Amino acid sequence: MMRYWLYKPFQNDGEYPMNEEIDLLVIGAGACGLSAAIAAADLGLTVAIVEKNSSPGGNSALSTGSIPAAGSRFQREAGINDTAEAYFHDLMSIAGKTDDVNLVRRLTQVSAETVEWLIDTVGAKIRLITEYKHIGHSVPRLHAPESRRGSDLVADLLNAVNVRDIPLAVGNVVRRLIVDKNCVCGAVVDIGDGTEILINARATLLALNGFGANKSLVERFCPEIANAQYFGAKGSDGEAIIWGEELGARLDNMGAYQGYAAVVDPHGSILSWTTMEKGGVLLGADGKRFGDESLGYSGYARIVLEQGNYAFALFDQRIFEIAMHEDEFAELEKHGGFKKGNTVIEVAAAQGLDPQAVEQAIASYNLAAEKGFGDDHGRKVFGLAPLVGPFYSCRVIPALFHTQGGLHVDAHARVLRNDGTHIKGLYAGGGAAAGISGNEGALGYASGNGLLTAVALGRLAAIAVASEQEAKNDPAI
Repeated sequence: MMRYWLYKPFQNDGEYPMNEEIDLLVIGAGACGLSAAIAAADLGLTVAIVEKNSSPGGNSALSTGSIPAAGSRFQREAGINDTAEAYFHDLMSIAGKTDDVNLVRRLTQVSAETVEWLIDTVGAKIRLITEYKHIGHSVPRLHAPESRRGSDLVADLLNAVNVRDIPLAVGNVVRRLIVDKNCVCGAVVDIGDGTEILINARATLLALNGFGANKSLVERFCPEIANAQYFGAKGSDGEAIIWGEELGARLDNMGAYQGYAAVVDPHGSILSWTTMEKGGVLLGADGKRFGDESLGYSGYARIVLEQGNYAFALFDQRIFEIAMHEDEFAELEKHGGFKKGNTVIEVAAAQGLDPQAVEQAIASYNLAAEKGFGDDHGRKVFGLAPLVGPFYSCRVIPALFHTQGGLHVDAHARVLRNDGTHIKGLYAGGGAAAGISGNEGALGYASGNGLLTAVALGRLAAIAVASEQEAKNDPAI
């Protein structure tokens, strides 16, 4: 018997028989790992979660908590006609070339049942967002917490873990996977004081985030964004990639990532992209626009990085009032994150920008918005523009939020080798698995891609492990 630190102690005072084999070991306590553990427990499996950080959540907690679902009952209730096929075509349209079309199709097919499972079984307090469409989606299909905070979704998942008495160990670093006869059968875990314990498991799920915090891996796979600030969860060191390569796993879409074009400097809070979707613009240090902001917050991060590593967001009162419904934006306003001016000249001067250059840039933009034709940068979608005073502005910098490439998995979240065979006992989801954003940098990212991949693959992995155990226990199957 070995004691180890738990987020919620066991009823038996936190002791767990590590010498006994469990059905599923989950490595990582973000949305993927927590979802997998809940689904596994409900299917009668013995399961434990280990997390190397001092608290659960990972990148999921830093996100907006938005999960796309096509054909959900909530869409039908709202009169929105949507299908998995329509969602698939949206993703393929924005993602372009992808290493695994079948995975994209599979995740769109299970998207509705995934979100309904979260609400009905897990008790997640999320709702369909109908106020506006999001990047990459032809209809409203994102389901998110009212606050638009991923931490609220994580809290709901943790509550479900708690209710089920699922062991969750924090501050426990997995040092290596246990491999016997080409089968992954658990892991060696440092429980926090240098003491290593062995956790034997019939199946192991890599529910880790990607490799955004590993500079060398980012430079290797995503060089175009390597010089941007990393804004994701600490500990995203890419262990799953390293372990997978050692085991001969195939890697997919490794150049894909989610960037964010507008982290407010120096506050360190993301600027809601609602400001851009509704008609706001980004200006360079010279007071001029430098691209098409409707490209989206992920794809535009590289453009901000290339033009000087920072920019200035500008939007009007109408847009400001819409964004104020989002908690993080409201907090940013509360802490003085914005400069304000009744005129373009006033707000430009407040930011130290050339007033005449900004005035000319906004005049040209407004003319294009009024006429409805593409502007000099190719923007054709103008939201509420033309912009009218009063105006708000803030300085922003580009960032890398998380990587989207990873281990190649099948429809059951099993990790596959280059020859198509699966590595026995090994599953992957979340940032550890290849996502559905294609392989062209940040351009293929659509809102919610990361969390759908996390929650859906976590649940699918649990179902697959349960099915495999049932087959072993019943020779007739």
